[in-house]
Amino acid sequence: MKRLPAPRTLRGQLTAGLVALLALACLAVGITTAVALRGFLMGRLDEQLAASSGRFAASLEHEARPDGDNGPDTRGQADATFGARLLNGQVTQAAVIDDDTDRAVPLTSEDKHALTTIPVNGNGHTIHLSDLGRYRVAAVDGDDGDIMITGLPLHPVEETAHRLEAVEAVLFTAALLATGIAGAVWVRASLRPLQRVTARAAEVADLPLASGEVAMPSPLPDTDPRTEVGQVGHALNHMLGHVEDALTRRQAVEERLRRFAADASHELRTPVANIRGHAELALRHQASVPPPVHHALERIDAESRRMTRIVDDLLLLARLDAGRPLERTPVDLTLLILNAAEDARAAGPTHRWILDLPEEPVTVPGDAHRLQQAIGNLLANARTHTPSGTQVTVALTTEREHACLEVSDNGPGIPADIRPEIFGRFVRADTARSRNTGSTGLGLAIVDAVITAHHGTVTLDSSDSHTTVRLELPLRDSSVD
Repeated sequence: MKRLPAPRTLRGQLTAGLVALLALACLAVGITTAVALRGFLMGRLDEQLAASSGRFAASLEHEARPDGDNGPDTRGQADATFGARLLNGQVTQAAVIDDDTDRAVPLTSEDKHALTTIPVNGNGHTIHLSDLGRYRVAAVDGDDGDIMITGLPLHPVEETAHRLEAVEAVLFTAALLATGIAGAVWVRASLRPLQRVTARAAEVADLPLASGEVAMPSPLPDTDPRTEVGQVGHALNHMLGHVEDALTRRQAVEERLRRFAADASHELRTPVANIRGHAELALRHQASVPPPVHHALERIDAESRRMTRIVDDLLLLARLDAGRPLERTPVDLTLLILNAAEDARAAGPTHRWILDLPEEPVTVPGDAHRLQQAIGNLLANARTHTPSGTQVTVALTTEREHACLEVSDNGPGIPADIRPEIFGRFVRADTARSRNTGSTGLGLAIVDAVITAHHGTVTLDSSDSHTTVRLELPLRDSSVD
């Protein structure tokens, strides 16, 4: 037999438990009252048997009653009264009163055996007669050494008991249904504060706690320490207070770091530009500059250019972190990919560059300059960190409401230990990489920041033999909706 599934919610469990306890109580009450009523009726029946004193059974052996009539004495005997006479362990006569007259009762061997085994003590005993059904009988000694058995039917007792059981079943079923409905309403009302706690916890869970300034919801009003729900609400309010304080402190630290990065980057641009300008000026007079000094000037010029790129990247990241709005104009993503691929092919002629673009241009809302920079960083990253001869595939598709750009290569994959943080800042696959490659560890961080600012997503799939970076950009500007 298949078991019914147990309720999963606390409300369902409490309601089911309440109904189950009431059902057990009703069952106990029903069994007790049925047994008590049956015992009471059986006692009354035994009293009637004791009062008859075997009079009807004794009259079976006499041919005439005191009033001169022939036949057994049925006066004062209830209808369906049974009488039997036993002599020397044998049933000699058996009759039952039917409409104030007696009629002989046919007995089987089992019936006779049951009658002969009744103790002769005047107490009631229950037997089953084939022709009459269940009877309560009592046996007493007769005047002539015989045994007189008188019996009354158990049908009225059983009918009354069954009627009580049916009434109790109907009443208890109605009570269980009413209790189940009322209990469900009562439990629901009692658990309403707990539902508010759950809703508040879910509201906090949906907040963007990872970054940015977060406005925490108002405290819960259900904080009565005398109740379990109030204790949970008080604990949740206390926890939310700590979380809000920690988020406020973190936001203040992040703001100071952003301001420092922006100010430092801005202030560094001028001296770096001056160093680069003086190095370029000195390099124009090669004749008067010894070879060692010329080489040093070339290194100064290269490093100043590299520092300029780092400063520009840091300043861009600081602006994106600060949430400064980008331009929102229609951008031909196909054209940006073509331009970036042409630049990448010129910078990496030993790589195989494959474009898989749709026939129709794909347009997205955004900042063309920043998107061009993100795509260029992806292609430069694929070119810089893979050996010559590597195949790099750039594919552009549209799926539902997004434009999907995938840059894949069949070169050595990204080490597994840095894949989870590959879009972080200053993350490099090889920390001992030569500075000549120009890697700053900011390329993919800028890609992630630019795409996120465009309400898109960036994902990475890498193994030992391939790497795929997937960009998804919305085809429509969600800020307009």
